Amino acid sequence: MLEISGLTVTFAKNTVNAFRALDDLSLTLAQGDFITVIGSNGAGKSTLINAICGTLTPDDGRILLAGADITYMREHQRARSIGHLFQDPMKGTAPDMTIEENLALAYSRSRHGGLSRAVRKRDTALFQESLRTFDLGLENRLRTKVGMLSGGERQAMTLLMATISSPKILLLDEHTAALDPAMAEKVLEITRNITQMQGLTTMMITHNIHSALALGNRTIMMDAGRIVLDIQGKERSHITVDTLLAMYRQKSGETLATDRILLTRR
Repeated sequence: MLEISGLTVTFAKNTVNAFRALDDLSLTLAQGDFITVIGSNGAGKSTLINAICGTLTPDDGRILLAGADITYMREHQRARSIGHLFQDPMKGTAPDMTIEENLALAYSRSRHGGLSRAVRKRDTALFQESLRTFDLGLENRLRTKVGMLSGGERQAMTLLMATISSPKILLLDEHTAALDPAMAEKVLEITRNITQMQGLTTMMITHNIHSALALGNRTIMMDAGRIVLDIQGKERSHITVDTLLAMYRQKSGETLATDRILLTRR
């Protein structure tokens, strides 16, 4: 589904402050893969997602999505095929519009390529049915303005907006980091249910090692713009947090101090 080969991104190129955020990175995701991505700040995690989304242009390499070369495709052109959630629950929604209107915008863009806040009765029924599975009561608040929702409620709704028309890939950039622990667990539960039900190919950045190992079928660790660990299958099913950190030390020759990598065990 997703094929990345030789991807290189350099910030402040041709200056004394040049920094290689992605260094000849290659990665392949099969249809239905749910891959969790961990690594220290500056490892290249968000840069990787931004390159896939088209918010930055790589220096070199190729990105193929479902066989189509999207490396230099405009961001708005690839948006119909990519669902994207940010760390900030305030992003990706219109706070002065209702839940129903926000969902209608997302639904119309993904299906027709244009934007429309008009809501049809059958669309309302679809929105209510989908929201009901979240068990947050949002199906009864369709006329509530999104700005009135809590961060967790808003992030759950944004997740529905990103997946309502089954994108080719779902990208989650620390989408629970700004939530309190209870709501973060709830949003992760919703994430798991949606991706399993739709068979979505998913990439999730997280600083929580426990979540990285509990969700999905594959975990990669990045460092200095490269993938230093790629764990899946039987090896992943038996791995622990301590084992993962030991594997990182063996691969990189560095010790992951908690304050440096900002990873949490739970």
